[in-house]
Amino acid sequence: MTSEITYAEVRFQNESKSSGTKSEPPAAPKEKTSPYKSNPGFSKALFLSLLILLLLLAISFFIAFIIFFQKYSQLLKEKKTVKEFTHTSLDCMKENLTMEDKDWSCCPKGWEPFSLNCYFISTKNKNWNESEKNCSGMQAHLLVINTKAEQEFITGKLEKRNAYFVGLSDPEGTRHWQWVDQTPYNRSATFWHQGEPSDPDERCAVLNAPQQRWGLNDIPCDLPQRSICEMMKIYL
Repeated sequence: MTSEITYAEVRFQNESKSSGTKSEPPAAPKEKTSPYKSNPGFSKALFLSLLILLLLLAISFFIAFIIFFQKYSQLLKEKKTVKEFTHTSLDCMKENLTMEDKDWSCCPKGWEPFSLNCYFISTKNKNWNESEKNCSGMQAHLLVINTKAEQEFITGKLEKRNAYFVGLSDPEGTRHWQWVDQTPYNRSATFWHQGEPSDPDERCAVLNAPQQRWGLNDIPCDLPQRSICEMMKIYL
């Protein structure tokens, strides 16, 4: 009997301890922190960096396009220049030129080279307007004399029994002479014969040598004469 009571007490005490222990609710799972959690400041900085990068790329492409366009335009211009003279053979000389990628200076066959220009001496008699149109058709203009050296070179190629129209005229008959290429007129550098120009009705100039000395003389523009054309050299 005694052992049964003891067992019962022991059992009771165990139950009491078990029932007296308060059970705590399960802890809520901790929120996991991610290293990639959204950061408004970081996103804004990244967007700004990408925007700047795109802007720099756009500027680089724009500059590259401009350079390419300039090179392409220059190439087209050079091809056009050569194309204009495909009907004419060129005489070229190798020179030490300061222009980039240019080694040869050329004149159309039959033209005379001097300094930076080419000269064509026409043996056909035409009036002044027809002579200028003839030069224009060859991508040139009537001779414009800029220096004494140029005049001496040209006159050394001419026949003294003939007169040659040059690109100097007085369209209004007011003694306001002008060159066809708009070079400013300078009387002291135009080498007129003594006493010339002499007649307001003679509005075009020729190079002639009536006294075996070359100089300029004014004559009527519709009087047919030979002529001299001038153009810039072609560089290849």
